[in-house]
Amino acid sequence: MRVPFNDVSRAIRPAADALAAAFGRVLASGTYVLGSEVAAFEREFAAYCGVGHCIGVASGSDALELALRAAGVGPGDEVVTVANAAMYTTLAIVACGATPVYADVEESTLTMAPPSLRAVLGSSTRAVVVTHLYGRLAAMGELRAALGQYPVTLIEDCAQAHGARVDGVRAGGFGALGCFSFYPTKNLGALGDGGAVVSDDASLAARVRALRQYGWDRKYHVAVAGGRNSRLDELQAALLRTRLPFLDADNARRRAIVAAYAAGIRHPSITVLPPAGEQSVAHLAVVRSPLRDALAGHLTRHGIGCDVHYPIPDHRQPVRVGARPTALPVTERACAEVLSLPCFPGLSDDEIRHVVDACNGFVA
Repeated sequence: MRVPFNDVSRAIRPAADALAAAFGRVLASGTYVLGSEVAAFEREFAAYCGVGHCIGVASGSDALELALRAAGVGPGDEVVTVANAAMYTTLAIVACGATPVYADVEESTLTMAPPSLRAVLGSSTRAVVVTHLYGRLAAMGELRAALGQYPVTLIEDCAQAHGARVDGVRAGGFGALGCFSFYPTKNLGALGDGGAVVSDDASLAARVRALRQYGWDRKYHVAVAGGRNSRLDELQAALLRTRLPFLDADNARRRAIVAAYAAGIRHPSITVLPPAGEQSVAHLAVVRSPLRDALAGHLTRHGIGCDVHYPIPDHRQPVRVGARPTALPVTERACAEVLSLPCFPGLSDDEIRHVVDACNGFVA
């Protein structure tokens, strides 16, 4: 049996007719940029996230950068984030002219550790970007408490956490701004690039809305510095509207896959990151092993797709970004051990059993 790491087409299949109808609707409308589909999706996704505002942008990376710019981040500022999430946030921080500062992560969840956040905060800290890694919400209550009286903007990187919630609050509803990606492999994926920033703060939302279109407050009138062309297009918005009603059911299936791995994998050299109920939407099913590379080779020989998210911490990348140095022992250890197993809504029970059996049959 061959098990793909991901198969986006399986997730698309149940909505194929509706997606085709959405495509036809946009084609017939004659409006392809910032029209009724984008406006409707922004309303619907804001309501889903439980916030007042949603601004569609061109990508998740743009969402991060525009959120930072809306928060006033610029040269001379420091922004705290984590170093185990593929450098996307680091690149956005650097693009704003600011300096990244890294907090370490918790051993059990690999999300930002509140004590480490507290230790790296300083007088130059302007914002904190918390990544909900692998679909699991970070410990937002503890992280907010760790900020204490620091006058910083709390931003959520929700690119992997569409729909995750705790105590009735969904990803994007904890910070001043929440940033989403709709890359095709995300839990809510478009058929190309796309992103969004959500917020309950009308002033911040208005700044992001201006920044996504050249900094205009009205046509051809540039009132906000740092703007660009970063617009979610009508076609992607229409497709996202079509897929949004399927999101909760897809997330439940992802959680069931991770639960099956956690229950079934019993190899002493493989640790499955534990399920977390609705606090996680299981964007990725991640295991840890000190024999990661050998395990990946073993799975590949058994026809099972796997990948590493993510192998190189930001502060060890070949391109150095002038970050303030900090010790990150948990981050570095995790980056050497993590391995992602197949986890997508169309994965069959037989495929899950094949993955479990292959893991349990691993011989280094």
